[in-house]
Amino acid sequence: MAVALLHVVAVLGLIRAFAPDFTEAVVDRAIATFTVTVTAPSPTPTVTPSPEPSPLPDEGAAGEEGRKATPREVTAPRPKVPLPVAPAPRASSTGTQDSSGAREQGDGTGAGGVGAGTGSGRGGAGGGGMPVRKLEKIAGDINSAKDYPKKTRDLRIGQSVTILLSVGADGRVTDCRVTAASPDADADAITCRLATERFRFRPAADADGNPVAGKYAWRQRWFY
Repeated sequence: MAVALLHVVAVLGLIRAFAPDFTEAVVDRAIATFTVTVTAPSPTPTVTPSPEPSPLPDEGAAGEEGRKATPREVTAPRPKVPLPVAPAPRASSTGTQDSSGAREQGDGTGAGGVGAGTGSGRGGAGGGGMPVRKLEKIAGDINSAKDYPKKTRDLRIGQSVTILLSVGADGRVTDCRVTAASPDADADAITCRLATERFRFRPAADADGNPVAGKYAWRQRWFY
């Protein structure tokens, strides 16, 4: 074995001496046969865990307690324009003074009891009064068809005129004036003339039965 080994070494020496390129190629091929390629493992990716979801609120649970409201003191401003204050009416009394209210008798112009005033009843010593008996028409009439001219008939049909008569103590008309005219002025004048001529009255009378003058209103209508 030693002799064989020596022969191998000698052959290799000769080959290296006369063919160096061949020797390097054989050595590189032999080394490549035992070459091991080591690959580093790729790093494992880091996984960040997702946050846990927050729990849902209980729908039936009571809410948080609210803050208590604190009232703020507010003072109303004074009005720029002072409001008028109406004085209270004076109350009537039962005293005996003239300024204290009702008395049964006095020197004023009162409407009750006995006094020297201007009078407010039907009779008295005042400057006037109402007649006890009213004025009453007892005779006279106006005919709508015969007493007015036919040429103005269409103008006054359906219309009327109102007159005010002054009646004396003898029951006769002393004055007439138109208070509500119609579209026919001629017919209004005829109405006043005929009322003065034809109307007769029982005159009004005072408390003693004496006839007195009065006023009487008359409305004349034209229907045809």
